[in-house]
Amino acid sequence: MFLNSNLAPVMQQRNPRLIAVGSALLILAIAFFLFMLSIASKSTDPAELMRTVGTVSGVVGGLAIAMIVGGRIGKKA
Repeated sequence: MFLNSNLAPVMQQRNPRLIAVGSALLILAIAFFLFMLSIASKSTDPAELMRTVGTVSGVVGGLAIAMIVGGRIGKKA
C-alpha cells in the first residue's frame, strides 16, 4: 500500500484476466514440452528437436510468468 500526497492509502488493483492468460500460457508451454518429449524419439535428430522445443517453451513460459507477475502487481486504482 502506498500513500499519495493527501496521505490517503492508494490500493493496487489486480488484473485477473492477465493472471488467467498467463496461467493458461504456462500450462500450455509445459504441456507442449512434455508432448514433444514423448515424440522426440521418432525424430531424425531428437537433440536438435528438443533444443528448439526447449527454446520455444522457455520463451512462452517466461512471458507467462511475466504476465502473471504483472497481473498480480496490478495498477493504481
